[in-house]
Amino acid sequence: MRDLAPDPAIRPVGYFVHHQGRGHAERCAAIARALKEVSPGRGMQIFSARDDIFADLPPGVGITRIPSLFEPEARAPSGMDRVATPDTVHCAPLGWPGIRQAMAEMTRWFDAADPALMICDVSAEVAQLARLCSVPHVKVLQHGDRGDPGHRAAYDGAAGLLAPFDRALAQPEWGAGMMAKTFFAGGLGVDIALPTRAAARARLGLPAAGRIALVISGGGGDGVSEAPLGVAARTFPEIRWITVGEVRRDWHATPPGNLDHAGWVDDMADRIAAADLVVASTGNTTTAQVLAAGRPWIAVPEWRYFDEQVEKARALARAGAALHLDHLPSSAHRWREAVARALADHDPDRQRRLVRGDAARATARWIEALARTLWDPDPVSPKITEDLSDA
Repeated sequence: MRDLAPDPAIRPVGYFVHHQGRGHAERCAAIARALKEVSPGRGMQIFSARDDIFADLPPGVGITRIPSLFEPEARAPSGMDRVATPDTVHCAPLGWPGIRQAMAEMTRWFDAADPALMICDVSAEVAQLARLCSVPHVKVLQHGDRGDPGHRAAYDGAAGLLAPFDRALAQPEWGAGMMAKTFFAGGLGVDIALPTRAAARARLGLPAAGRIALVISGGGGDGVSEAPLGVAARTFPEIRWITVGEVRRDWHATPPGNLDHAGWVDDMADRIAAADLVVASTGNTTTAQVLAAGRPWIAVPEWRYFDEQVEKARALARAGAALHLDHLPSSAHRWREAVARALADHDPDRQRRLVRGDAARATARWIEALARTLWDPDPVSPKITEDLSDA
């Protein structure tokens, strides 16, 4: 049996993981497993404020729990807030011992491990820290209004950029230099092997016949408002409307009998596969699974820093993969218009082309090739650096 322990002669890879949301940890775990297959001797050290969010990590992958860079353990002296935050950083408050401790953990490891590179998902400050410590970094690229000096420094100083989405979803303002060092991996970190509609409905105990609209409320806010969903359900009484996630109850809402709230569920892939129409925000996992299922999609972005979900919804609309609305329709005639447009413009093949089942392995091959290019004098075969978009 092949020994999967890391080879001390091969430089390890570091990986900073933002601990909020599912997407960051899922991407990391998928890359860790694939990298172990591609390069068994290369170790990986994960740094995150949580160590319980990673599933099925292979041998040779360690986790260092660090204080959160975004949540204070104790209130800093109020005088610190009078010092303005420079444009080159985003979250760099003064007087937080936890930030000093977290950065110290990473810099100690930089010095001791002499890593091949550091993957950052996501923090402009950690990316710049790696660069200042003379460690090449890979910055995970997200949608959003990120032309500010902080993001530009993290992107411009990166050895490579990793986009967990297809090239067709790139933002038009990303320049040629940025695109040239970006690896696009649509579906990275998400299980996109979804069941058929019939199989999903059977597993969920839903009727095989009849139309179902699935409304997905993300976990980053206060939940979707019930009032517009009541309007939708009353507008289409022949459709069964099912919500998952948090729903904010409105005293004036009049939800009819064809609107059901399932709450938080562990079978989201089945729910999406069982639906005939999806109304959802544009989180990473939701996006990949809706695209893989090839379902008509009304994409309504939730508030996120730097308008991340807004820009992703715009990208999906440009690619013909979803109908982008700024907010849920507020009247019956606008709901009819939105549903009609989503169904008329639907192209499941176009959606499915934006995600790939081999995204993790292709990403691992790119990371390995990048590490070799940075540290080894021998040229790398073009085959190992192929882009998913061209595979």
